[in-house]
Amino acid sequence: MDTLWPHEAADLLDRAATLLRSRRVRESLDLYDRALSLGVDPLTIGGERWMAHMLRGDFESAWAVSDAVLARTPPDGFNPADRPYHQRPVWNGRPFDGEAVLVRCYHGLGDIVQFSRYLPLVARRASRLWVQAPVGVHALLSGLPGVDGWLPLSDDVPMPPYTVEAELMELPFAFRTTIVSLPRPAPGITVDPARVAAQKSRLSRRGRISVGLAWAAGAWDGGHRSLPPDLLRRLTDAPGVDWVCLQRGAPLEDAASLPFCDTGARSEDLMDTAAMIRAVDLVLSVDTVVAHLAGALGAPVWTLLHHEADWRWLLDREDSPWYPTMRLIRQPVAGDWRAVVERVRVDLASAASRL
Repeated sequence: MDTLWPHEAADLLDRAATLLRSRRVRESLDLYDRALSLGVDPLTIGGERWMAHMLRGDFESAWAVSDAVLARTPPDGFNPADRPYHQRPVWNGRPFDGEAVLVRCYHGLGDIVQFSRYLPLVARRASRLWVQAPVGVHALLSGLPGVDGWLPLSDDVPMPPYTVEAELMELPFAFRTTIVSLPRPAPGITVDPARVAAQKSRLSRRGRISVGLAWAAGAWDGGHRSLPPDLLRRLTDAPGVDWVCLQRGAPLEDAASLPFCDTGARSEDLMDTAAMIRAVDLVLSVDTVVAHLAGALGAPVWTLLHHEADWRWLLDREDSPWYPTMRLIRQPVAGDWRAVVERVRVDLASAASRL
C-alpha cells in the first residue's frame, strides 16, 4: 500500500472523485476516509461523501455528514438570497412540533413531486403549514392533506408568519429517513376522470400497447439524461406500439417527426400530463418529472437512467424503493444509450404480446 503524506491529499481526492463518478462507490469512500486521516476538512468533501453514502442506501451515514454541515453553518448562512435557489440551505435543525412551518420548494419539478410525500408528515407535527412552490405544481398537489396554503416561488412574495422553515429536499434528513422507512408516494395526487377521458379521446389507437414517452430532461442537464436523436428514432420504430407524447419543454419541437398517435394541441400543464399518464398502458421516461409523476400516481413506468444516475436511484437496482410501480433500466457503461434502447425494444415486444 502506498505511503501517503498530507501534500498528497489533493491527488487522493481526485482519485476518489473519479471512482465516485464511475460508481465504484465503496472504493471512493475508502479514499475519502484516507483523506480525512490526512487532515482534510470533512466539510470540503461533505457533498461527495454524502452522495456516496446515499447511493449505497446508507442514509444514516449520509445524515451524519448532514449533521456536521448543519453544525458549522452560521446563523446567517440559511436561505441566503445571494445564492441560487437550489444551493440554499434552509432548515436550521429546529423541530417542527407545534410550530408554524414554511416549506420552500427550491429544486426541480421532479424533486417536488418525489418529496411532496413528506408534506403530510410535517403537517401532522406543525400547528400550521405553508408551502412555497412554482405555481405549476399547485393544482397537482393541492389535494395533499394538512397544507394551509400554497405560495408562488419568489423572493418578493409576502410570507405568512412562520417560526420554522425548511427546503422540501431537506425533509428526509429532518425525519431521519432510512431505506426501510421511506414514506409512500404522497396521498392526494389525483386525476379527474373527465380529464383522463379527454386525453384518451386524443389517441388514435393502432397497435397493441400504448406507451407515453418523455425522452429529454431539462436543458440545464447538458443532455446527459436525454436520448440522442438517432436512438430516439430507433426506439419509436418499435413495432406494435402506439406512441404517445409526454415530453415537455423545448424538445417538443422534435415531436412532429416522430410517430405519435395523440392528436391536437399538447399541453404542458402537469394536470394534463397526469391525465395522459392515466390514459396509457405504460410510461417510458428518462429521469425527469414525467417519471416521478407516473411513479407518484402508481402507474407502470420504466425509467431510463444514464450511468451516473442520481443518488435517489441507488446503485445497480432495477426497482425503486421510492416508487413501487417503477422499473429502472440503466446504461451498462457510461454513454451507452444504445444498449438501453435495444433492451427496451425487446421488452416492449414482450409486453405487447401479453396484451
